[in-house]
Amino acid sequence: MTIKRLVAAMLLAGLSNSVLAEQSFTVQDIQVEGLQRVALGAALNNLPFNIGDTITDTTLSRSIKSLYAAGHFDDIQVFRDGSTIIYRLKERPTINSIEFDGNKDIKEEQLNESLADQKIIIGEPLDKTVIKEVETGLTEFYHGVGKYNAQVEMKVTYLPRNRVNLKIEFEEGDAASVRQINIVGNEIFGDEELLKNIESLYDLPWWRFLASDRYQKQTLQGDFEKIRSYYLDRGYLRFNIDANQVSVSTDKTSVYVTLNVTEGEQYTITDVDFVGDLIGQDAFIKALLPLKAGQLYNGALVTYTEESIAKLLARFGYANSKVRTIPNINDDTKEVALTISVDPGKRVYVRRLDVTGNASTKDEVIRREIRQMEGAWLSNDALELSKDRIQRLSYIEKVDFETKEIPGVDDKVDVTYKIKEQPSGNFNAGISYGDFQGLQFQIGVEQQNFFGTGNSAGVNLSTNKYNKQIQFSVTDPYFTLDAISLGGQVFYSDTDYSSLSSNLEAYKQKRYGFGASIGYPINEYNRLNFGTNFAVNEINSLSEYDQLRHFRAVLMDKNDPDGGYKFTNYELVASWIQSTLNRGLFPTAGHEMVLSGRITTPNSDLQYYKTTFNARKYIPLSNDHRWSFLSKLEVGYGNGYGDKDGYDYTLPFTDNFYAGGQNLRGFEARIIGPHAIYRTATQVPGLPNPIGGSGSLPTDPSFDTYLVSPRSTGGNAMAIATLELITPTPFVGEDYVNQIRTSLFVDAGNVWDTEFDLSRYDNLSPGASQGFNSPPLLDYSDAGLIRVSAGVSLQWISPMGPLTFSLAKIIRKEEGDEQENFSFNIGTTF
Repeated sequence: MTIKRLVAAMLLAGLSNSVLAEQSFTVQDIQVEGLQRVALGAALNNLPFNIGDTITDTTLSRSIKSLYAAGHFDDIQVFRDGSTIIYRLKERPTINSIEFDGNKDIKEEQLNESLADQKIIIGEPLDKTVIKEVETGLTEFYHGVGKYNAQVEMKVTYLPRNRVNLKIEFEEGDAASVRQINIVGNEIFGDEELLKNIESLYDLPWWRFLASDRYQKQTLQGDFEKIRSYYLDRGYLRFNIDANQVSVSTDKTSVYVTLNVTEGEQYTITDVDFVGDLIGQDAFIKALLPLKAGQLYNGALVTYTEESIAKLLARFGYANSKVRTIPNINDDTKEVALTISVDPGKRVYVRRLDVTGNASTKDEVIRREIRQMEGAWLSNDALELSKDRIQRLSYIEKVDFETKEIPGVDDKVDVTYKIKEQPSGNFNAGISYGDFQGLQFQIGVEQQNFFGTGNSAGVNLSTNKYNKQIQFSVTDPYFTLDAISLGGQVFYSDTDYSSLSSNLEAYKQKRYGFGASIGYPINEYNRLNFGTNFAVNEINSLSEYDQLRHFRAVLMDKNDPDGGYKFTNYELVASWIQSTLNRGLFPTAGHEMVLSGRITTPNSDLQYYKTTFNARKYIPLSNDHRWSFLSKLEVGYGNGYGDKDGYDYTLPFTDNFYAGGQNLRGFEARIIGPHAIYRTATQVPGLPNPIGGSGSLPTDPSFDTYLVSPRSTGGNAMAIATLELITPTPFVGEDYVNQIRTSLFVDAGNVWDTEFDLSRYDNLSPGASQGFNSPPLLDYSDAGLIRVSAGVSLQWISPMGPLTFSLAKIIRKEEGDEQENFSFNIGTTF
């Protein structure tokens, strides 16, 4: 009884003290000490009372918690002097700078983002309690990538005015290597078969010094899932990874991995059924269903089925659908019935479409390529198609989109397309003087995105001793809202091809005229273009080589055989373009085919046609498209139609195809193909004349000789094929992936003249002129020859336009071919 009375007395005394402690009082004044950077008003705003309020000691305790929660103070003390409340505060120091030292595996951008999540930001107060968390978190990251000896220390340097500098020092050390991976419990598939498809490499021989056997936790977890999928894809529905152990050697340089598995047995599918709402697409979904009764269970097919149904639902606006497969397993019969549950959820609509990042390009230029409409339901197909169409524009480097949920609304989203632009044209200008060229002036601008309108416009003006030209062109790809394009051009040129660098048989040409074109879209990937041109050509100083026989016969003025040639053509042009390329410049996937034709009308001075076909296909070899394979084909053919005065029209030499340079790298420009052939009659002395002299007479044509010029004439047929391996560019960061391209290539092709009869020279001998011995005729004109070159190419979208560098080695070299060369071009079209 005595003890009970004592306990009761203690309880009453405690209750009495509690009541006394909670006695209220009225606050007459609030004093705050220790403030340096935090304003007095900001501190008082965190207090749960004001002067004149009646509070208790409990209220004071809550005020301390409120001040700590503000995040500005390291230490808070509160005192009461009568009705005056006094706060003594110690502010947290402000972060003046953050420095990193020794970090190689983690970029500074990643570190800053991680620190920001911990509220460690320059200009903000430093919470010392999170320093240890940061050090521990970074150390655990290094352990996850196999660097078990890594150490991270954050050093704090105090500065005047309550500021601090932070320096995080890293000692990363070497990564541990995977020495061995053991699988325990597998009988159906051996270790070698299971481990050949995983990413983690282990116990590498010395000659594989370029491979890495570094341990990485995430990679290993992914490998476990690959092993699981290997079994599930082959019907082992009950396969299970019972446990996995990762052991680290004493010196922390080696890792040993053990995986305990239970394989189970194979299961057969007995039935596939659906529950839920298939939005009226029941027949379509079931017809395409890859899962069939009677086949072995296949985990990959189950996942593919779920993803396919979800994508189908997303096409109709059900962006948040839930598709899952419920297996009903019969372990006795080793059979499984699959029930696919489909919950489409609510149809989601697009409230607003935004475009960001387009500093130069107008919004309407981007929006007219978007196929996802505002107010319509959200469609993944429309979003992806819009992205591809925008990215095909030559002045757009990269496009991404994101959907943003609207707070409080579950059936609407906003879509934002993020644009990254790139240089959209070429600019060149210069003035120079040379003994041969004389005074040269050149200026040119080609803009694919003229003043951000999406229109292309260009003007080129150049003049020197052998070349004067001016050209103006403009195209509006959206002349109408239906994407009907309209374009036009005006041109004038006066060129002297006697320059050795032209590689062409010498002549002078003046050409001027104008043209117009219109284009019609067939669908998202196909387009038709039509046009007409008026062109006047004046040619003189033309060497009389044999391939010009038809050209001279048709155009030569019999009254003035040395007066040159002038002809006016009216041309009709048509083309078909199909493109599924993922980008306008530097594509990595998709294909493009262009078939074009040009024909002169019967009322033209020359009647001929010319057709070309260009195709290129990109096949990505890696998920990030850094590796890609390109195959390219370029073929062309041209000829005349009709005749004049018994002579058939042929393709004029001014429209011939040429090879070498950009389309057959390694060879000089226009050097490949037929070369000019000169036939010379053999002369014998004639009879003496009355004044004592004697002339000469030609012999029988069978004694004629021929001379093949080192200069090209081109031909009416061409075929060039290219195989190209696109590779990552060394020493180039992620920011320049879409601006610089490196590739290894093989080019092969030739140019032929199918109308010129070489058999006329079969019984003739090559001649000589000024010490030059003519090479064999077939070296330049045989249709069976194929020129092949291989090399490396570097392309760069620079601020001044596209640049191309290529270094090629000629593989198939015939007598007369130029040696391999290094080429540099500005303004090249890819």
